[in-house]
Amino acid sequence: MADADLLIEELSTYLKPKDVERVRVAIEFSRAAHQGQMRQSGDPYVSHPIAVARVLTPLHIDAQAIIAALLHDVVEDTDVTSEQVAEKFGKPVAELVDGLSKLDRIQFETREDAQAENFRKMLLAMARDVRVILIKLADRLHNMRTLESMALDKRERIARETMEIYAPIANRLGLNDFRHELQDLSFKHLHPNRYSVLSKALKVARGNRREVVSKILDAIRQKLADANIQADVTGREKDIYSIYQKMQSKSLAFAEVLDIYGFRVLVNDFASCYVALGLLHGLYKPIPGKFKDYIAIPKMNGYQSLHTTLFGPFGTPIEIQIRTHEMHKIAEAGVASHWLYKSGHDSINDLHKKTHQWLHELLESLSQSADSSEFLEHLKVDLFPDEVYVFTPKGRILSLPRGATAVDFAYSVHTDIGNRCIAVKVNHELVPLRTELRNGDRVEVITAPNAKPNPAWLSYVTTSRARSNIRHFLKTMQSGEAAKLGERMLNQALNALGIKPQDMDEAHWNRLLKDTGVRTREEIFADVGLGRRLNMVVARQLARIGDATTGEVTSNAVITIQGTEGMAVQFAQCCRPIPGDPIIGVIKSGQGLVVHTHDCPTLRKGRSGAEQWLDVVWDKDINRPFDVSIKLLVANRRGVLAKVAAAIAEAEANIENINFTHEGDYSGLHFTLEVNNRLHLANVIRNLRKVAEVERIIRVKNSAG
Repeated sequence: MADADLLIEELSTYLKPKDVERVRVAIEFSRAAHQGQMRQSGDPYVSHPIAVARVLTPLHIDAQAIIAALLHDVVEDTDVTSEQVAEKFGKPVAELVDGLSKLDRIQFETREDAQAENFRKMLLAMARDVRVILIKLADRLHNMRTLESMALDKRERIARETMEIYAPIANRLGLNDFRHELQDLSFKHLHPNRYSVLSKALKVARGNRREVVSKILDAIRQKLADANIQADVTGREKDIYSIYQKMQSKSLAFAEVLDIYGFRVLVNDFASCYVALGLLHGLYKPIPGKFKDYIAIPKMNGYQSLHTTLFGPFGTPIEIQIRTHEMHKIAEAGVASHWLYKSGHDSINDLHKKTHQWLHELLESLSQSADSSEFLEHLKVDLFPDEVYVFTPKGRILSLPRGATAVDFAYSVHTDIGNRCIAVKVNHELVPLRTELRNGDRVEVITAPNAKPNPAWLSYVTTSRARSNIRHFLKTMQSGEAAKLGERMLNQALNALGIKPQDMDEAHWNRLLKDTGVRTREEIFADVGLGRRLNMVVARQLARIGDATTGEVTSNAVITIQGTEGMAVQFAQCCRPIPGDPIIGVIKSGQGLVVHTHDCPTLRKGRSGAEQWLDVVWDKDINRPFDVSIKLLVANRRGVLAKVAAAIAEAEANIENINFTHEGDYSGLHFTLEVNNRLHLANVIRNLRKVAEVERIIRVKNSAG
C-alpha cells in the first residue's frame, strides 16, 4: 500500500528500527480492524488513520503517538477494546486512544451537549498528555482535506466547529501551519463562493507582483549582507483566510489589499534581530504604529519575533518578520517542538510549562460550567487569539484577551483578588472596573476584606476564568442565603398547619429526603427559598410523614424581612418598598422571594396562584438604607436644584440618581434616594416642602420593573 510505505519511509528518518517495526504491526492491526469499512469518499477506511499518522511525521513525534494515530478509531468504530490495545501496544498507547475516542455510546439530549462532553474529555486527556491534541488536530486536518464527500449541512457544521475550536487550539499551541490550513479549509466550506473568487484573484496577483517581490527580496538580502549579517530571507504569500479577514476588518476590496506577500528574515542570534530591524528601517521607511516586539514580550503560545511594516517600492506595504532560527523552530512547531528538537532549550521547556499551566487553568474554569452552552462559551472565549499585555505593580507581565477589563485582570492575578476587588488604578489613575485594558497598561487592584462580586460584572468580563468564578461565587452565595430564607418559610408553613418545626426530627427528614431524591435538608431549604418548591407543599409532605397535621391551616404565621437576606430576597423595582410600607411577598422560581408594597400597580395586574404568595412583615430592627423614588415639580428658577439637594442632605438622605424633565414653566426632578424607612422619607418630604420653589411632591410607585 503506497501511503503505508511512504509513512514507514518518513518514520525511518528519525525513529529507531525497533520502533518502526512496531508501527508496521500497528498498520496491519488497524487494517485488519477496519477490514470492509469504507470512507464516504469510497476509499478503504484504513487510508484515514495512515494519513493522520503522516500529518504528524514532520513533527518527529514519537512511536507511541504514531501508533495511537493509526488506532485512534479502532475502539470507537470496531469491536477492538481498550484492553486489547493495551495488551498489544502498551498502556500509554491505550490511554492516548481512549483520550481520542468520542462519547457516542452515551446518549445526550442535544448535539451541543454531546459536543461539549467530547471537548471536555479531550481537554482532560490533553492535560494528562498533550500528544492527544496533536493527534486530534491531525485527525481533524485530514478530515477537512477530504470534506467534499460529506453532505452540505454536515460540511458546514464541521467547518464551523473547526474554525471556532480546533484552529484556535492549534494557534494556542503554536502550531501555525496547522492553524492556517484549518482556517483556509474551513473558510472554503463555509463561504465557497468567496473562497473561489479570492483564490482566482490571488493567482492573477501572484503573476503580476512576481517582479516586485523579487526586487524586494534582493534589496533586503543585499542590505543585510553589506552589514555582515548572515540571514535567510524568504518571501511568503499570505493564506486566503487572512487576506479575507483583512478585507472584512478594514472594508477593503481585494485590489486594495497590497500586502498579500510577507517576508521572513532568520538570523543567527538575538542581537542580530534588532540590528537587522534597524537596517531594514533604513532601507524602507517604517509605517508608524505597525511595529510589535514579540521577542521581549512573547505571545502566550511561545511565539517570538519582531514584526514591522514598511513602505516598499511603488508604495507597496511590506510586512516583515525577523527572528532567530531557534525562534523559528518554535514558531512553526509550537508545543510539538519538544519532539522535533531535542535540544533541552529553555524556550521550549518554558513553552511546555506555560501550555500545561494554561490547560489546568482552563479546565479549572470549565469544570464550574453548569451546562453545555456555558462550557462551549467559556472554551471559545479562552481560545480567542488576540491578546493584550499588561503589567502588575511589580512589573510582572500578564497576557489577557483583547477587550479584557480590569475585573478580568483581577481574576487573572488570583481568584480571591477578583472576588474582593472594589476599585482599580490603571497607570496610577482610578478608572471604572469595566475599563478595557490596552497594551502596556500598569494595573493595580484595590481590594476590601468584605467585598464580593457584583452580578453586573458578568455583562462586561471576557475571560472564562473571571466569568466562571463570578458565577460560581454568586450561585454559592445565593444558595446559602436562599437556604436560610427557605428554612424560615418552611417553618412558617409548618406553623400554619399547627405543627411545631422542632417536632420534625431526623427520621422525618430522612424519609422526606429519600422520597424526593435530595441529598440534604439544606438543598430542600434552598429550593424553597428560590421558589423551586412551595413551602406549603413541603410542609404537607413532612406532616404526612409525621402524621402530625391538625388538618386546620392557621394564618397567623408570617415571614419577617430583616433586610440582610442578600440575593435570596429582592425588593421590587416597580414599587421600591421601604420599612413601614405594608408589604406582600411573591415567590418566583429561581429568583427567590420578591417583596412588593400592598398597593403596587404591577402586583395588582399579575396576581395569581394563591400558594405562591406569602404574608411578610418588616423586622423591627432594620438598620440599612433602601432605595425610594420621588418626583418633584419645581418652578424654573436659578439655584433651585441646589436648594432641593441641600434640603435632602439636611434630612440625612443620600441622592443615588437624578433626572430632569421640562414641563412648561416648571421642571420635573426625578430622584432616587436612600432612606432608612417610611418615617425617614416623611422627614425628607417635610424638608422639601419648606423649599418655596417646590410645587408638588410625589412618591413614585409605578416605575418599570
